[in-house]
Amino acid sequence: MSAGSHKLAVIGGGIAGSTIALNLAELGIEVHLLEAGPSLVNGPPACHLHAGGNLYRELDTQQCIDLLEQSLEMLSAFPHCANPRPTVLALPLEDASTPQALLPRLEHLRSHYQQLIEQRPELELIGKPEHYFSLYSREQLQALAERTPPAQPRCDDDWMIPLARQLDLNKLQFPLILVQEYGLSMLRLAASCELMAEHLPNLNLSLNSRVDALSRQGDKWQLTVNRGGEQQHLEVDYLVNACGFRTGSIDDQAGLSRQRMVEFKAAFLSHWPRPEGHWPEVIIHGERGTPQGMAQLTPYADSYFQLHGMTEDITLFKDGLVASDQQSAQPRLPSPLLSKIEQGWPEDVLNQRSELAIAHFARFLPDFSQAEPASKALFGAQQIPGGDPSRREATVSFADNHYARAEIVKFSSAPKAARLIAGELAELGWSVKPYQLLQSAKHLNKQQILSQARAIATARQLPPALAEIYGEFQA
Repeated sequence: MSAGSHKLAVIGGGIAGSTIALNLAELGIEVHLLEAGPSLVNGPPACHLHAGGNLYRELDTQQCIDLLEQSLEMLSAFPHCANPRPTVLALPLEDASTPQALLPRLEHLRSHYQQLIEQRPELELIGKPEHYFSLYSREQLQALAERTPPAQPRCDDDWMIPLARQLDLNKLQFPLILVQEYGLSMLRLAASCELMAEHLPNLNLSLNSRVDALSRQGDKWQLTVNRGGEQQHLEVDYLVNACGFRTGSIDDQAGLSRQRMVEFKAAFLSHWPRPEGHWPEVIIHGERGTPQGMAQLTPYADSYFQLHGMTEDITLFKDGLVASDQQSAQPRLPSPLLSKIEQGWPEDVLNQRSELAIAHFARFLPDFSQAEPASKALFGAQQIPGGDPSRREATVSFADNHYARAEIVKFSSAPKAARLIAGELAELGWSVKPYQLLQSAKHLNKQQILSQARAIATARQLPPALAEIYGEFQA
């Protein structure tokens, strides 16, 4: 085949599918990106760039290193997606572990970040390695509580002042840990992908397009695509399955087995009318699935906060974690959860879980009880390849018939998935330009991205404040 005759289809326009399609198109491949919905990157809630995986105490060190490296790759590919504010980790008094137990991994991550920067100085994207994490004793916090929060934080202490003034320190172990795990703007990611897609001539984007059937015919994939009720046929040389939690349904159509899990999760928006200063993200660790499950407070502009509570009454759901079986590669969520994804939430359920999320965090931040539910829930289902529900680092798997599955769990793994698929195509003898990380976003105008992100927020019935940059912007 000549270079120009190769065609590749990506099914699914979430962050994985969009990143893969955009990156491969930059490398000179004719790409057809098929998305069933009306816009790109409209998947499960994402608010956190896992530059070290420190939200998950159960992860091994290698997964945390992988997430750190992938987060830096994500920031390189999408320089406008970060909310550059730190995350604070705390353990309640009743927790079985201690803050000290987290320190060896943090030291390892800081050392690894330093080594990465020594090799590639352009990866210094989350501050200086020596500032990767900081510890705060009770005495330091009591001293910070006497200070007034500045108009704009300029150092770690400035970010800690609001916490020092309002957290119930009597309920926490010390030290508290501040780590440079930034926020991630799903809306600015979506805006970046949509704007890039407009300017790549060999990327063919089809929204509102569902794949009704597919088959392997000789060395080609034959797809039947339903575009707004009209069936069309597409023939390609390579197929990328990037359907998120529905990846198994495409595997089934392709006649391929695969073990995976799917978990339905939700986050809730609140509006707290009187927070002091600029807040970091705050994580209060706890045992997942119990009433003391982790509490997560993620700040946005205009006093909006996103909330997770790792209990079955808030973020997790009874029977919300399901696995594939021998009959199908697609795990089957219970009908009530699928209904929430496809048709939306009953108002009473949304309000109840939102109020429980507020109360869950107000245990440690009493004034937060004044917050009110805001907007709709942020929800969806994530796939987890294999059988380990705690797995968070995953990228892509390959079949031997020109077929790849994007199996990311965290958004930051998407650029690596694109890189691995590009390498696979090169090994197959495709004429692919030398690999280069996605470049198009670097040429986008920040204000253009913000304008597009605000429009996407409005279209999705979300507060436009969620599109704004929170923290000091780093280009």
